Amino acid sequence: MTKHSKYFYEKDRNGWTSTSTEDKSEAQERKEKPVFTGVIKYFPDAILEVAKCSFIGQQQHNPDLPLAWDRSKSGDELDALARHLIDAGKMDSDGVRHSTKVAWRALANLQKEIENENK
Repeated sequence: MTKHSKYFYEKDRNGWTSTSTEDKSEAQERKEKPVFTGVIKYFPDAILEVAKCSFIGQQQHNPDLPLAWDRSKSGDELDALARHLIDAGKMDSDGVRHSTKVAWRALANLQKEIENENK
């Protein structure tokens, strides 16, 4: 780590990055959550599969309603994740990969954890 003025420069896999010792602005905090470059560009195919899983689940559970997460039908994220994990590498009967459903359940669980933490 190299100190220069109010910034620390750290070397990571992408080269040198600066980290301010001052309070972060909202803009800086947003930049530290790179949704496009840090998630979508890393996992474009996987993200598309999770989105497809959401759509197929909607068609199965509430086909007459707009796409939305019906939490009343989604309460056992970790148990469901584990059941799908057992069949990882295979397709489920609805044509969605079990691994995709693992990812969907992991995201659902994480979302609920974050929401509960922020209450």
